[in-house]
Amino acid sequence: MTRNRRCFVVLACFLTATACFAASRLDTGELLFENTRDSPTSADTLDGYLAARQARPLGWTPNGQLLIVTRFGDVDQLHVIDKPGGERRQITFLPDPIRHAAFSPDPAHAAFFYMKDANGDGHAQLYYQRFGESSSKLLTDGKSANGPALWSNSGRQIAFASTARTGVDTDIVIVEPGTGGLPHLAVTGDPSRWYPLDWSPDDSKLLVLKSVSTSEAYLYVVELSSGQKREIEATNAKVGIRAAKFSRDGQGVYVITDRDSDYARLRYANLFTGEKATISPTISGDIEEFALSRDGHYLAFVGNEGGHGKLSVQDLRSHQDLTPPKFAAPGVIGSLHFDTEGKRLALSYASATAPSDAYVLDIESNHLEAWTHSETGAVDTTRLVTPRLAQFPTFDRQDSGSRQEPVYVYEPLRPGPHPVLIMLEGGPESQFRPTFDPWIAYVVNELGFAVVAPNLRGSAGYGKAYASLDNGSLRDDVVKDLGALIVWVDAQPSFDAKHVVVAGQSYGGYLTLAALANYGDRLRGGVDSGGISDFITFIEGTAPYLQAYERGEYGDERNIDTRAYLRRISPLTNADRISKPLLVMHGRNDACIPVAQSEQIINRLRSRNVDVWSLEAKNEGHEWRRQSNREAFYRVFSSFLVESLR
Repeated sequence: MTRNRRCFVVLACFLTATACFAASRLDTGELLFENTRDSPTSADTLDGYLAARQARPLGWTPNGQLLIVTRFGDVDQLHVIDKPGGERRQITFLPDPIRHAAFSPDPAHAAFFYMKDANGDGHAQLYYQRFGESSSKLLTDGKSANGPALWSNSGRQIAFASTARTGVDTDIVIVEPGTGGLPHLAVTGDPSRWYPLDWSPDDSKLLVLKSVSTSEAYLYVVELSSGQKREIEATNAKVGIRAAKFSRDGQGVYVITDRDSDYARLRYANLFTGEKATISPTISGDIEEFALSRDGHYLAFVGNEGGHGKLSVQDLRSHQDLTPPKFAAPGVIGSLHFDTEGKRLALSYASATAPSDAYVLDIESNHLEAWTHSETGAVDTTRLVTPRLAQFPTFDRQDSGSRQEPVYVYEPLRPGPHPVLIMLEGGPESQFRPTFDPWIAYVVNELGFAVVAPNLRGSAGYGKAYASLDNGSLRDDVVKDLGALIVWVDAQPSFDAKHVVVAGQSYGGYLTLAALANYGDRLRGGVDSGGISDFITFIEGTAPYLQAYERGEYGDERNIDTRAYLRRISPLTNADRISKPLLVMHGRNDACIPVAQSEQIINRLRSRNVDVWSLEAKNEGHEWRRQSNREAFYRVFSSFLVESLR
């Protein structure tokens, strides 16, 4: 596969009025189009929306520069910034996008690591590079799946997760890149997901997480000299754990967990006295992430309140809650990183009308300032629509009546009724949140569609009870939710019930196929991006190191009863009931949901003469992360929507 190659054939097709999409099959070298059609919509206008850039902070250099990831060209690369609004100095120039990076905290050790995979294959590798040099050193074997990774406090060692030993088990490995030594095994794992979360202040211990599923995890302190593991707050009940760090005196740990609560809370546990305390306030939402200053003075965390992020900062020495400045509009906050001195907190912020940018909060002055100002391309931000949050009644009941489920609604400013695009979130335990999305803006402003984005049962952000409503044999209850949503859409006077399209990526792709099979008479078509068409072949075909985790979510297909149930609800089993047009898009190197999931539904439907459009990217995986490919992705998507109006 050719890396970083612009497809001039594709660009020529899209940038002229020629009917390149009319061909039944077009193989450009990186993209494979089949049965796609062009539309009269302006490709230049769509590209203007998609040209919008976003930035996210990854941490600080030891001398106070901010490390960010942002796109210049085709993929995300690393940059450093010296001051607010300063020049973004690019420090990596790679054919593949950067996923994660961090500078060594040692001021005398001007170096950083970064992680990236090849063409989206999901097998991230760890690289080490000295600041100011152009070449990097590969620290992993080039074929296993690795990450996440974190520097020791001394800045000499890196701990990271790796499948190198067996290809199935995830272990914790430590490497000292400055010496040139080989990585050595610190924790022998198993098929669950194991992650290093933090080093103790003296670097003698690691805080390690074993994650079986989003609702079941185990936290350990590992003595590196002996390899001995000690579980923190052992319990017979299943609990979810999102993050954890040592306190700076090494006496305890801060943990985000849903233990004894429907929502994830930030708690403190003393490792020696057994003392426990809840740090975060009680809210109807999860604490999503936190950061602790290197000197232990300040603690910052973000709560998810109704889909919006709320930043809290505490002075741990004076035991006071600080009141950081608020953003102009509610949005999503994340990527918290204190600088080396603990005086500045970097974070990301995005809203429905503002792209993600890197901000810095000066703790002492309580001053919040943007360090990056990402371009919005040709998007007129005054025309961006902020969605309204509504609820729709679904099929089952709660104590107070019909269960109500949340849905975000974007509507064009022009009079209705509007055609509707139902956008289904992946996951399943994820959450649609009203953040900056140029594609939604284009669909609403230029194509005149209303966009309806629900958080059906099983979604994150509404408590673990809500997230568990689709577990096991309850999986098809989500499809019933989708049917109730379509009925609700049909009843809205501002919506055109005769022109409704459903679309989703990953698990949302499964729901798209299920909607076409069960409610196709109410739909004009569907868009499936990398979705599951058959649960059994999906679990059997996913990467070996992911199988245990997927079985924890969907069920063990090796069990006879579970296998029969998964077979019954799979779209491939019900493909004879799908007759409406379908667009299928998939990255060939998807390690999570293999491309065969799309190929088998395409072949089954085309054998019955169903109108199936398809687009495959040979240099992408589960996510489409190259700008040129994303442009092709959304151009075909746009053409499909325009076609659905005819």
